[in-house]
Formats: sequence, C-alpha cells, structure tokens
Amino acid sequence: MTPLPGKTIPNRYFDRHFDSDAVKILPGEYYATKDPTIIVTVLGSCVSVCLRDPITKIGGMNHFLLPNDEFVTTGEMNTSARYGTYAMELLINELLKMGADRNRLEAKVFGGGNVLQGLTVHNIGERNSEFVLDYLKLENIPVLARDLLGPYPRKVYFFPDTGEVKVRKIKIMHNTTILDRESEYRMRIKDTPISGEIDFFE
Repeated sequence: MTPLPGKTIPNRYFDRHFDSDAVKILPGEYYATKDPTIIVTVLGSCVSVCLRDPITKIGGMNHFLLPNDEFVTTGEMNTSARYGTYAMELLINELLKMGADRNRLEAKVFGGGNVLQGLTVHNIGERNSEFVLDYLKLENIPVLARDLLGPYPRKVYFFPDTGEVKVRKIKIMHNTTILDRESEYRMRIKDTPISGEIDFFE
C-alpha cells in the first residue's frame, strides 16, 4: 500500500464476514496484489478505480481526490488533473510490475458523492467522477461497472481474484470520520507538489 504522498504500513485485517484476508486503504493510498486479498475503502467525494487483469488475476485499487476545484478547460491539464493522472499511473505501474498486461486491464469505478460540507456547490464529486471516466476512455481501459455521484458515502469491497466488487451505501453516518479524513486529505494535497513523471514498467 502506498499513499500520495508519503508512506504508511498497510492496514491489514481478517474480514470475518467474507472469511478472507483484507487490506483497507485510506484517502491518497493505493494497493495492488496477486493474492486473494480483499481491498476495502470508504468513499465520500473521493473516487476509487478498481483495475484488474482477468488473465493473471492481478488487481488493485486506488483512492484519490483532485486537489482543487478547477478542472481541465483548455488543451493543457491543470495541476488538479495532473494529480489525478499521477494517481492513476502509480496504480497501473504497480500492476504492470506484478505481471499484469496493460492491454487487458479492466476497470470498475466508484465514489464521487457530494458529501463534503460546504463543497457541494463546486460539484467536487462530479469533477472527480468526470476525470476518472475521461482518463480511462483516453487510455482505452474499459469500464465494466460504475457507481458514481449521489448524496451518500460508499464502502467498497474489491475481490481482485474474481473481479467482483460489493458496494454498500452509507445512508446514516454515526460520526464525521469519513468527512474529516477527506477534508484533511484535501487540505494536505492542495499545496503538495506532484512528483516526477512515472516510468512505466514494461
């Protein structure tokens, strides 16, 4: 598991409901695996892309947010879009290093809810969702399933060995943990410079 930016120890646990090892990723992190491990995250305005090579069964998930309210309006990408591209390339490169074939990658996309207080007027979730779909289309990665936008956070379970994804809408929140994490993450990356370009593993 790798965050953007920085580094943390993977949050591993055993999921008794699914009787399987699992890894939970937080805002700004991604994880890839060739093992039968569930990847879990909780999304508010952030988006997650589940990528998988169906032949090798290597798969991974990221969890990211564009760092500002601007979007691509000209022929050149602004800082926000470049950050999203970087987040996607990190996950793709990790999958390729593990043995996945870029030409076989398939995607399932989730999140982009309008849940951050005070930010719904800027359509943060919609902008993140639009970016992800545009990126995948540009990279010729087919989107097999999507669950985007709406007023609710989501808990996403991705099973890389089968490609299955289970999504639970969180219609009642008992605390502000989801919103607090995304707000803190958004402030943290707002002024963080993007690292260099990714050299893709061949």
